[in-house]
Amino acid sequence: MSQSKFRIITNGILTDNPTFVQCIGLCPTLAVTTSVANGLGMGIAATFVLIASNMVISLLRKMVPDEVRIPIFIVVIAGFVTVIEFLMKGFAPELNKSLGIFIPLIVVNCIILARAEAFASKNGVFESALDGIGMGLGFTIALTFLGSIREIFGGGTWLGMPVVSFEPAMLIVLAPGGFIILGCCMGAFRAIQARFRGIGATPAEAKTGCGCCAMAKFCNRDKDECEEAKA
Repeated sequence: MSQSKFRIITNGILTDNPTFVQCIGLCPTLAVTTSVANGLGMGIAATFVLIASNMVISLLRKMVPDEVRIPIFIVVIAGFVTVIEFLMKGFAPELNKSLGIFIPLIVVNCIILARAEAFASKNGVFESALDGIGMGLGFTIALTFLGSIREIFGGGTWLGMPVVSFEPAMLIVLAPGGFIILGCCMGAFRAIQARFRGIGATPAEAKTGCGCCAMAKFCNRDKDECEEAKA
């Protein structure tokens, strides 16, 4: 696999992580990460839909009129969400019951539609599949990590097994605790990004300090400096 292909995958995990950097799909993130199993299950379901829908949308991209592309994207995504919902009902009924309405709501998850519009509709099938893998892994890792913290410190267990001897803080498994943990994890993630600023970035990005910023390609903050660096 070439470096550019590999970077498509790592982009979703490190540079443009949908949860810790782009801050999208936060509704299911906060709702289902009360346990590791829920976070992992939601992440795997979303990853399946991301990969499959990205590939199909990439195949259809030249045949879809711009005026109706969003409704068609949603129909494709809804089809794969229905498939994963049926699979979960058949093979993981307890997990499906635990995740509840958030499995059907994958249809309108910002991550899925954003990748369809921003990447799959403009790139080939293989690259779109890699993008789905990267974003899906980034989402899954984030949900599993948040679920681990909230289950351990809020419930005293990990995957249902007792792991701590102190009294759990129930606030952590409630909505306010979810916001607090998510905010702390976002801050820590961005601090780590800043620590390794410029690694894998273009010379212009590294010189202007935009190497680890997910919005660098859209931001005009250091436009003059970027132009000077490129020159």
